[in-house]
Amino acid sequence: MKRKQYPVEGAGLGLRRALLPELVKMDSNDVDFLELAPENWIGVGGRFSRQLRAISEKYPFVCHGLSLSIGSPAPLDTGFLKEVKNFLETYEVRCYSEHLSYCSDDQGHLYDLMPIPFTEEAIRYVSARVRAVQDILERRLTLEHVSYYAAPGQQISELEFINGVLQEADCDLLLDVNNIYVNSVNFGYDPYEFLEQIDGDRTVYIHIAGHYVEAPDLRIDTHGSAVIDPVWNLLETAYSRWGVAPTLLERDFNFPPFSDLLGEIDHIRSLQQKVARQHVANG
Repeated sequence: MKRKQYPVEGAGLGLRRALLPELVKMDSNDVDFLELAPENWIGVGGRFSRQLRAISEKYPFVCHGLSLSIGSPAPLDTGFLKEVKNFLETYEVRCYSEHLSYCSDDQGHLYDLMPIPFTEEAIRYVSARVRAVQDILERRLTLEHVSYYAAPGQQISELEFINGVLQEADCDLLLDVNNIYVNSVNFGYDPYEFLEQIDGDRTVYIHIAGHYVEAPDLRIDTHGSAVIDPVWNLLETAYSRWGVAPTLLERDFNFPPFSDLLGEIDHIRSLQQKVARQHVANG
């Protein structure tokens, strides 16, 4: 398999303020890159600002935004986008990703990631907004397909919608294997078939995370627990199908001992090395 150029390499971890004491003192070989939400750091000063600068000098950064609201009926917030652009440039951020969803309307923020209707009209609407964002930021936008629990107004499949936006907007993909697994349980489809059909050639990096089991047929995407074996297996399959991409462990709360997080980072690396060896053996 031809090697692709990615913005970062290896295995990364989400930069959360609760983890700052550990992140500041960890060995530079413990993780390969860090991901943060720019909204949580824009305008922050004092001790947190100094710690962020120190960490940015040791590790490459990628950003995963929370409030772009690419599918919103409200106009794009160009003032916010200019702040994001400045942040990305200040910290030499390698990649900026956001959610293929919306979190605001003309009344303000909704404080949740809401599903965009799976329709051809929505593909055209979202794609135009993505192109506008890319023009303002002067860089490509990466979109993550999201976990969701209802599909209001659906006219086409989730896959058709995701692939349609990626192709019409000509943007990149943040492939989230936990979201695939969660949605496959909640909506009764085969996650491996989904992984096979998504436009994975556009992947620039991957997310993996834990989730909450609400019921046998309901999973909640929480990022608050350890990754389970079926999701690890799906990650290995993603590497085999689409290439060994850089992969980020998401953990947002209920933090275990930091050594446990580093153990999951090591497991990502072991899968990356395993599949890379297989690719070499297969020529």
